[in-house]
Amino acid sequence: MAQGRFITFEGGEGAGKSTQLKRLVARLQTGGREVVATREPGGSPGAEAIRDLVLNGNADRWSPVTETLLMYASRRDHIERVIRPALARGAWVVCDRFADSTRAYQGAAGGTDPALIAALETCVLEGTRPDVTLIFDLPVAVGLERAHARAGAEMRFESKGQDFHERLREAFLAIARAEPERCAVIDATGSPDEVEAKVWSAVWGLLAVHE
Repeated sequence: MAQGRFITFEGGEGAGKSTQLKRLVARLQTGGREVVATREPGGSPGAEAIRDLVLNGNADRWSPVTETLLMYASRRDHIERVIRPALARGAWVVCDRFADSTRAYQGAAGGTDPALIAALETCVLEGTRPDVTLIFDLPVAVGLERAHARAGAEMRFESKGQDFHERLREAFLAIARAEPERCAVIDATGSPDEVEAKVWSAVWGLLAVHE
């Protein structure tokens, strides 16, 4: 049985990732594929319990290093229980956030030592890495306005301030520049249909690189 494909969605707050993830999953399923839609932090029962700890509370509830460790504890459970088994049986996994979010949120924007994050990536991921990563980009002010308009319980990161989110945006763009064979930047300022067309084109363009 062929190994499945692993696609991740990344970007700052309010970029519309969740909407586009659902659209991509629906299109992939029409081709008869098994597609697993999941998210981070979370995606497995244990990881969802950690999600509640990380995404709720005051902005300074956790230090960046503590956040990093929590994220990787969550990620390991997610990989073991959901991602790796799905890929092994030939399913496609489409995940809202993965390791790049830790590099950007806790690393570049939060200040955690990149060497610590790199070491955790090596030990925890053990080679489980995305084939394709779509980085949804839009101006920070626009994204935060969208995020606050849909405000719910999980608003801890949205409350971290403009400077934090400017660093976050640049971090994601830097990841895309460093790994163009894996990453595509998606302009998230268009209509949902326009963005969907860009997503579909980018996914198949990047997958062709790996064929």
